Amino acid sequence: MKIAYRSDVGRIRSINEDTAWSDSYEFGLTVAIVADGMGGHKAGEVASQLAVDTFREALQGVSAALSLEERKLLMSQAILQANEVVFDMASNNEQFHNMGTTVVAALIQDDNGVIGHIGDSRVYKWREGVLTQLTEDHTLVQELVKSGQITLEEAAVHPRRNVITRALGTDEEVEVDIICTSWRAGDLLMLCSDGLTTMASTSAIMETLGQDDLNLDQKADRLVQLALEAGGDDNITVVLLHHAEDTELEG
Repeated sequence: MKIAYRSDVGRIRSINEDTAWSDSYEFGLTVAIVADGMGGHKAGEVASQLAVDTFREALQGVSAALSLEERKLLMSQAILQANEVVFDMASNNEQFHNMGTTVVAALIQDDNGVIGHIGDSRVYKWREGVLTQLTEDHTLVQELVKSGQITLEEAAVHPRRNVITRALGTDEEVEVDIICTSWRAGDLLMLCSDGLTTMASTSAIMETLGQDDLNLDQKADRLVQLALEAGGDDNITVVLLHHAEDTELEG
């Protein structure tokens, strides 16, 4: 497995409220997480860091290959644990009141991956020149699109397109979307905050991922650059996981 990670504060914000982490374990499990914090006055930065740290700690006890069902349960428990920690911090500290974060995470092992998701950070899969969005945004405009009240084109410019309907840490209980996806040689997963997807076009992202003359780190750099060139209105974070043809998954 090859991994590349990039994060940039963007051109407008003074603080980077995104946090990400990725690692591979000896027994063939690869993990990645992206969290996009919210709350202002550094609260978003605290929320996303807390979420990632708690998620990471929840995986520390994993010491052997897991079945698909075990990974689904681990993903759900790790994110719910992070929700509990962030909510507790927000509830007991006035300066962090109402803070929260998105979260999107992946656990990959053998021939499949498990995705956990809350909010509007996303996971895409790139396979044989086709880019597929695996997650569905938990946003007001997505609900309006699903109900047929607005089109996808209208959603992209809707004045309330940044309103999130589900976040980690804002409520005592939260629902985690769990998604399973197949995983084979040549596949690439892209985890990202909305600072990339609201700025860079899908066609530009596809063009970058399809450039064979760029290595994985260069592709991550280029994706961040695309968002910056388009205005960089938000923090930008991207994690790329590549099941490269010349690497073998252990297991």
